[in-house]
Amino acid sequence: MANPRLKDKYLKEVAPSLVTKFQYKSSMQTPKITKIVINRGIGAAVADKKLIDVGVDELSTITGQKAVSTKSKIDVSNFKLRANVPIGAKVTLRGDRMYEFLDRLMTVALPRVRDFKGINDKGFDGRGNYTLGVKEQIIFPEISIDKVSKISGMDITFVTTANTDEESLELLKQFGMPFANQKK
Repeated sequence: MANPRLKDKYLKEVAPSLVTKFQYKSSMQTPKITKIVINRGIGAAVADKKLIDVGVDELSTITGQKAVSTKSKIDVSNFKLRANVPIGAKVTLRGDRMYEFLDRLMTVALPRVRDFKGINDKGFDGRGNYTLGVKEQIIFPEISIDKVSKISGMDITFVTTANTDEESLELLKQFGMPFANQKK
């Protein structure tokens, strides 16, 4: 089986250009994406338990990997929420599946967003990780609009080995992430 397209791109183009731009002493210092975590909160699941199964199935369909349900850690009486009740779904992608998902996200899913002008470059956490919020799960072609009962969003977090946000931003730009042309 051949390497994913973006994995080859990283090895042949992205890593060498990052080494020259940031003057790394060793190629091992070059930042890379270690994992992509897709997280989806399903608040209405407190009342309807079937929504968790739907959320897990949709995430599994989008990523090609089995998603797991996430449980609440504490009681919150205002939200009628008990501890250890399923309230979301998540999946962690690594290796080839991560690169395949990243490729589909950039080339297929993001261009399907209505009035898309690029993604915001303010989602960095200060340690080189980037989180992107998606408002609708129907931007992914794997999801059939006819079968969707409720439109909901998800958070996609790119965990990198970069030490700074600047290095991480450059890494994601080199991969082809469509950042909006904003001045910081």
